[in-house]
Amino acid sequence: MKFTTDYRLENYITGLTWDNLPETVQARARGCALDLAGALILGSKGKQFQAGLSLARSVFAPGDVPVFGSMQRASLPGAASALGHAANSFDIDDGHNLVKGHPGASFAAGLLAAACQQNCTYRQLLTTLVVGYDVAVRAGKAIQSSYGFLHSTGTYGAVATAAVAGRLMGLTPAQLNTALAIADFHAPLTPVMRAVEYPSMSKDGVPFGALVGCMAVLETLAGSTGKTYTLESEDQAYLLDDLGETFEIMNLYFKPYTCCRWAHQPIRAIINLRKEQGLCAEQVEHVTVHTFDSAARLSKVVPADTDEAQYNIAWPVACALVYGEVGYNQVCDEAVGDPAVISMMDRLDFTVDPELEAQFPEKRLAWVEVLTTDGRTLATPVYAAEGEATDGIDNEWIRAKFLRITAPVFPEQHAVRVADALLEGSLDAHVRDFVESINEVLAPEEDQ
Repeated sequence: MKFTTDYRLENYITGLTWDNLPETVQARARGCALDLAGALILGSKGKQFQAGLSLARSVFAPGDVPVFGSMQRASLPGAASALGHAANSFDIDDGHNLVKGHPGASFAAGLLAAACQQNCTYRQLLTTLVVGYDVAVRAGKAIQSSYGFLHSTGTYGAVATAAVAGRLMGLTPAQLNTALAIADFHAPLTPVMRAVEYPSMSKDGVPFGALVGCMAVLETLAGSTGKTYTLESEDQAYLLDDLGETFEIMNLYFKPYTCCRWAHQPIRAIINLRKEQGLCAEQVEHVTVHTFDSAARLSKVVPADTDEAQYNIAWPVACALVYGEVGYNQVCDEAVGDPAVISMMDRLDFTVDPELEAQFPEKRLAWVEVLTTDGRTLATPVYAAEGEATDGIDNEWIRAKFLRITAPVFPEQHAVRVADALLEGSLDAHVRDFVESINEVLAPEEDQ
């Protein structure tokens, strides 16, 4: 494998400005900021985040970086590690079909930690957010193609985190080249299909990607050297040809439900069928979900905790049939023993549809067949998951999602204030001040 260092990526990372971004990209950046805030708010209520906070206290040096969702302060790597434990904790963050993962969550922790440490403005954070998506998606494509293996979110997140933290911390292009090389070399493997079949907090490997990316920047500043990263290889460098022209932030999908994206298609089909037919759980005799292979391989066990509930296809589909919703209240640890949902799981079957499988991963499709207790067979159309890049998602959609998903854990008046600030507020506001104001509401009593 041959590599060429031409600083195209590094110059893009350091040189992009807010005023040079198209208005559509600026608007999408604000929407993504709000969507990621929603993921972090839910994440702050989970056990995974508590583990991250514990590590930040016990493993990393003390620091003054405020940690979103806690009154705790930490060092840069400590804050990034803690936030990495929250960003993907409830699987409600954005995704990208062609990298089969979560680009926003992959670097959000390092971005927010570095922005607070450097006392950055919202303008600086949003511009760097655009950079992060461009690096994450391109690095994901390059790494997966180069290795021929589904290295998921944490892998390319290490590279994207080095890019965003490095930009905010003032690295030169030459220093960024070193940081990207270190991050690419040490990025976690994240064999995501193992987590699909055997769910745990490991999920997409986000915390370790965030940590490696931040450490790559600190290693660079400490004098370590690194050479070559995958996007510099002659086979993958073409992915940089459209930098500044194609903004990957415009190619994301957004998730309405707190579970793996591969379960969203039958959930949408069922929720629509419930509304159209007035269907309730008591009328359901049996359900067959026709989907693609990766979705059918999702866990179907009765979950013991929230992670098994999210990386599951039977549990969220059963929740949709019983409650017409899949949110925090359906997948939190307290919900997993729900007898109505467990009973519904026994009435589900999943089968691979060859036509739908042939369209994966560009399209993720499913349809549902319901046999009712009075002998009717109800078949839905083929559905894609709601929120695809082709759906014309706007910031009003993201705002409505944010208010809906945070309602169980965040007071409505504060949610409205956050949405207004991120979608319409001043670009000159300081991110650190915003985080500290959020923490006064979010932080659990034991942290105060």
